[in-house]
Amino acid sequence: MAVHWVAATGLTLGSSAAFAQSPTAFAPDAPDGPTYADLATLSNAADLVIRARIRRQTALKPERAPGLAPGFARLYIEAQTVALIAGRSAVGESLAYLVDMPLDARGKVPKLKNREMVLFADIVAGRAGEVRLVSPAAQLAYTPALEAQLRPVLNEVYAADPPPRITGISDALAVPGTLAGESETQIFLATDDRSPVSITVLRRPGQRVQWGVSWGEIIDSSARPPAPETLRWYRLACALPPQLPSNANLARDPVPRRLAASDYAFVIEALGPCERRITKGE
Repeated sequence: MAVHWVAATGLTLGSSAAFAQSPTAFAPDAPDGPTYADLATLSNAADLVIRARIRRQTALKPERAPGLAPGFARLYIEAQTVALIAGRSAVGESLAYLVDMPLDARGKVPKLKNREMVLFADIVAGRAGEVRLVSPAAQLAYTPALEAQLRPVLNEVYAADPPPRITGISDALAVPGTLAGESETQIFLATDDRSPVSITVLRRPGQRVQWGVSWGEIIDSSARPPAPETLRWYRLACALPPQLPSNANLARDPVPRRLAASDYAFVIEALGPCERRITKGE
């Protein structure tokens, strides 16, 4: 489904008691903002990405906020939908949700009225106008910079053929060549939809190590690495284990086993870290 913006006029929901959903703690603005991995994680988890303006907040009494952490208040938020940034279902002109907010230095509940937020949320079945934030980091303060950072993420998440989620490593095999220093390592990945994904690492005497990813049945020796901060990069950098599992290494001889492990480590280093500031992963 294409990413789209839908303007909406403002209506507010009537006052309501707390509804049955898991409370979500407000994610304070990180010093440098969310990373690509943060936004990709939230976007993948949510059915709706909404820009909303808070119209009313109601603090729940402690007895109606089970599991509330010390120093937090659980708020029932009523908001106006400014825009549906992206979504797999429709959203109304107004919405409501629960969020846990840290108290300020004076022990007071922060005032959120008229603040604009980006919400990563799911519809609450059977409760029209209510949404459930998908994680403690799923409410972010809206800024034009955040919008600009988020748009390319959503374009890839909502593309017709997004890359599959990587769930592990199926097999890895290193084959030394006829020349000293020549080898080829293939690493086959497991995916959530069982679609084939493989990594190839080529070593040639006197040349730089080459590697790439094939996203399909055909293993392409000319495949390239994924560009940083793209969904393909995220799928690999944020899902692959730090070391090659021993049981995935098909070689029995120690030399090709060490080569496969070394080439896998080379790929992990080339991908770089999956930096997160506000999320814990999918």
